[in-house]
Amino acid sequence: MYIILFGPPGVGKGTQAKILSEKYNIPHISTGDILREAIANKTELGLRAREIMDAGKLVSDDIMIEIMKETLASPKCANGFILDGYPRTIFQAEELDKIFSELGISNGFIIYIDVKDEEIIRRLSNRRNCKNCGSLYNLLYDKINNRCPKCGANDSIYQREDDKEEVIKKRLAIYKESTLPIKDYYQKKSHLISINGNGDINKITEKILEVINRPMNQSM
Repeated sequence: MYIILFGPPGVGKGTQAKILSEKYNIPHISTGDILREAIANKTELGLRAREIMDAGKLVSDDIMIEIMKETLASPKCANGFILDGYPRTIFQAEELDKIFSELGISNGFIIYIDVKDEEIIRRLSNRRNCKNCGSLYNLLYDKINNRCPKCGANDSIYQREDDKEEVIKKRLAIYKESTLPIKDYYQKKSHLISINGNGDINKITEKILEVINRPMNQSM
């Protein structure tokens, strides 16, 4: 089972990826996680990435693509994987196609989770974190005050800069410029499945499972 999940920030890609990962017993792959893993394992690529990051620079596409290839070719991905939020550019999508070709991956699902900007802003601007334990909450669903329900710390609940409305709007603008073109890229190749990301988490999971289990499956 090979699944690529993508869409704007705040549509629930990570949440759905975790659910599907547990259901199908395949790894949930995100660029942040595999980068940290490569650095922690002190692989050749990880050491190169660490050197770049220590210099205050962004890890290049070339290195990230090699780390991605290394990860997808590893034994843990032998039975499939779920890519969360990758690729993010047309170049990455093209390179990912090459990796899939080299690994003999020819079937799977590219799923675009679609949510309107207004709803994304509403969701993200209501997120709150605990300074003490890092727990994440959302005022739309969680009844909290300044005390963290998990660790009990007082005056620990705060809003991250990334979750403030003006920053969210900037993130969406960057997404539309650099990542949204991937939607057209996959549509032209007849590989894209769009899912309405509004509503209950379980309902969205049901929509995704319905597509995956459909008799006439779409393929990459």
